[in-house]
Amino acid sequence: MNALTRDLKKLTEEAEKRAEEDIRSGKSRFRQRLHLMPPVGWLNDPNGLCQFKGIYHAFFQYAPFNVEGGVKMWGHYTSGNLIDWEYQGVSMYPDQPFDCSGVYSGCAFIEDGEMYLYYTGSVKLEDRDDYDYVNTGREANTVLVTSKDGFHFGRKRLLMKNSDYPADLTLHVRDPKVWKKDGTYYMVQGARTKENVGQAVVFCSEDKINWKVHSRVKTPFPFGYMWECPDYFETDGVKIFSASVQGLEGGVWEDRNVYQSGYFMVHGDITGDYSLSEYRLWDYGFDYYAPQSFQTEDSRTVLIAWMGMPDCEEYTNRTIAEGWQHCFTFPREIFVETEENVENGGEAGKTCGKTIVRQRPVRELEQMMKYGGEVQDRLETDRYRVYDLQVTGIRENRFHAQLAGGLQLDWHDGRFEMYFENRDKNSPSAGRSVRYAEADRLEEVRILADISSVEVFVNDGEYVFSTRYYPEDSRICVEADGAQIRLGELI
Repeated sequence: MNALTRDLKKLTEEAEKRAEEDIRSGKSRFRQRLHLMPPVGWLNDPNGLCQFKGIYHAFFQYAPFNVEGGVKMWGHYTSGNLIDWEYQGVSMYPDQPFDCSGVYSGCAFIEDGEMYLYYTGSVKLEDRDDYDYVNTGREANTVLVTSKDGFHFGRKRLLMKNSDYPADLTLHVRDPKVWKKDGTYYMVQGARTKENVGQAVVFCSEDKINWKVHSRVKTPFPFGYMWECPDYFETDGVKIFSASVQGLEGGVWEDRNVYQSGYFMVHGDITGDYSLSEYRLWDYGFDYYAPQSFQTEDSRTVLIAWMGMPDCEEYTNRTIAEGWQHCFTFPREIFVETEENVENGGEAGKTCGKTIVRQRPVRELEQMMKYGGEVQDRLETDRYRVYDLQVTGIRENRFHAQLAGGLQLDWHDGRFEMYFENRDKNSPSAGRSVRYAEADRLEEVRILADISSVEVFVNDGEYVFSTRYYPEDSRICVEADGAQIRLGELI
């Protein structure tokens, strides 16, 4: 531990101690119960998600000294069940020449009883008029740290720097994700070309240390100017390439968030010949970015994202006044189903399958909730602030919900909407307005609400809407003629 590390460690512990005193004194009314959030200051991307020797690990981008962000380090949570998390402190500080401006996003790769953490070490050079911080004035370094137990970490090792990346790229190359196939290790990183086109670069290695450029992942036509937090995984036989895309403008994107997080289904092999499906959003709500997947030891694919949005002037978070900002989404299981339909009518028609990627809260949640009996048609209560509400058997798409006196959920005219009545930044919405997805039918809705967040799963997770909100009351009113409504509260 060098002198900088010692100072950063001391300052972080002091900031966290002050935050604990504020919590005990009741100054944090919007702190979450189910969702991971920072002890103090700022949280953004999930990093190094994995299950290692039976324990779940969630590292996170963490700026404890500044609620608006600042120099990033990796905070660390662990869990035995994906529900109850224990804070383990900071695992990596920005304390080397190659990461002095921040320990940026990365992944965990597990092999032979060892955890390999790959991340981007950020360096931003001193302010100069001739630096644009796209092609000049910064560094993005690929760094490796290993651990035998998931709690104690070895020395940092610089693996690649910008001069090791393709010459047609800007200095924006970051967020490594690593996997292994047929004895070869692969790494994908998000990139921005000098022509301002977003894509990803695939590297390969025989030893997890020495990497060389292998190929690119890109669309036939330019799609955004930067692809962040790329991810590649296979679930239920379907290959998925995920990316958080910056720079989508015009058309439908005008009604979306400033940046998008979505996926392409991959036909072929991403390391060889492939084609990509159309891009589809992981989440249609207000607060969702930088998702990362991992495989559990029982072979489930779990996805966690930052329940926030960078560079968004439209709305804010009222937790800033409490000295902290942002949280993660609740862990979601990703699964794929093929929905058969018949084209051209009747028995003579052609049967084809529509591949649907679905999301639902991890099954462990069912063990932590106490569910009451079912009611039909309508439910109204003000007893709960943290709950899991499930509406099934919806008939003729008739559904409406109002939460906390201001958040509305509604289906009409082939569109599912999440919207706020009051869009003032001091209201429960904190400035949020409306988000929607086109849906030709509505069969079921599941609402997972925490103290200051809501995640809505539509049609068994075919569409998901996530938002932060800051309720002044705990009223719930759900109307769905003929449907069954079940409400559970956190034990």
